Amino acid sequence: MAAQMTDAHRRFLQVLMSHGIMEGSEARKLHRCCCEIHKVYYAHDKLDYFITTINSHLQPLFMQIRKGMSEGDGRAHYALVNLAETEITKMASVYAENELELFRKTMDLIMLSENGFASSTDILNLADQLKTKKMKKKEAEQMLKVFVENKWLSERNGEYTLHTRCIIEMEQYILTNYPDTARKCNICHSLAIQSQVCESCGTGMHLPCVRKYFRAQTEPRCPQCNTTWSCDIPGTKWRLGGGTDTT
Repeated sequence: MAAQMTDAHRRFLQVLMSHGIMEGSEARKLHRCCCEIHKVYYAHDKLDYFITTINSHLQPLFMQIRKGMSEGDGRAHYALVNLAETEITKMASVYAENELELFRKTMDLIMLSENGFASSTDILNLADQLKTKKMKKKEAEQMLKVFVENKWLSERNGEYTLHTRCIIEMEQYILTNYPDTARKCNICHSLAIQSQVCESCGTGMHLPCVRKYFRAQTEPRCPQCNTTWSCDIPGTKWRLGGGTDTT
């Protein structure tokens, strides 16, 4: 039998819905605040259990709070996901057809790239190739800003990738539509867009998971097939081909 939903749970859910996505430290602060306001038992290490209670009541509504990881810094995030429709379908109620097509084509570029990024130049070149209705480059630039503001894309030095919110909410859509390029991280088992891949067996890991995993290893070997990891490992002594940084 599911644990009872209290006003603390309801307040937490309402705030998360208003934010769309919340970083782990913010979610922990919110958890404490909600419990204190409504005089509900609080334990700092029970956030995931607290969320499990909410999810048990959201299940009949085909909704769920999911936990994911920022591919940039490895921090945990929480987002509310609608399981009854794909997020692309939900976006269709917000964006025009050509705006949605631009987003889909941008996602194509990101998913088919080697590093999980697409340049602004490549994305803007799509503007006059849209089948629904062509865009001017200025219009496409503005839409990219909107996608970033709405946390579907992230931008860094003119390069775009999928925002953590997008990865959490669209995980199943991405796995279904990009079966040849989408993979889950071997360490945290979340969808990995920016990742390193073992040349021998194809095992993939998020960059933060790569750093965390290999710091604890005596040799840089693939966790799946045990062959030498062939990529540079940032933040560790290991360098390309299994050598060490002597600097």
